[in-house]
Amino acid sequence: MTAETSKNTSAKTGKKTKFDQVDLANLALKHDQKGTQAQHFDMRIDAMGQWYHQGGLIKRQALVKLFANVLTKLGDGQYWLITPAERGVIEVEDAPFFVNRLDVSGSGQGQQITLTTTLDDSVVLGAAHPLRVSQNPAQGANGQPRPYVRIRGDLEALIARSVFYELAELAVEEDGRFGVWSDGMFHLLD
Repeated sequence: MTAETSKNTSAKTGKKTKFDQVDLANLALKHDQKGTQAQHFDMRIDAMGQWYHQGGLIKRQALVKLFANVLTKLGDGQYWLITPAERGVIEVEDAPFFVNRLDVSGSGQGQQITLTTTLDDSVVLGAAHPLRVSQNPAQGANGQPRPYVRIRGDLEALIARSVFYELAELAVEEDGRFGVWSDGMFHLLD
């Protein structure tokens, strides 16, 4: 893409992060200023992070990654695909990404937990990529926990149950609450 690229860098290393991408919010504003009509794309991301177009699963991973790079969630709460030429709303069942792998390095408060999505995007659980756990509203107060991690901007990934169980195995108690240390921050699991 030839649009402006944001200068996202890691605060610790000063290196560009994996998510350097078009500043989609500014691009959306430019579409508004030009009067570009928003479309509704017949696309959907299911709760497992799988992408569909016109009801059929998109099987080409490279194509899904391309779409994911132009995905954003704007202030209206909707998910948008935004390119310099067009923009459109898509349906997202839960979170647009799905974490299926966990890697750990270090221990104690120096531990770092890296979470990887089905699209091979990796983030270190920390201040820039916090953990959020909510209850599944469909199951009421006694429902299963729904763990999420922020991937970029307002986009989150649902953490696979098996990965959440791995996090639970790493949990320690701090001030009567259970959680995990990663990147110098304590993340609650409840």
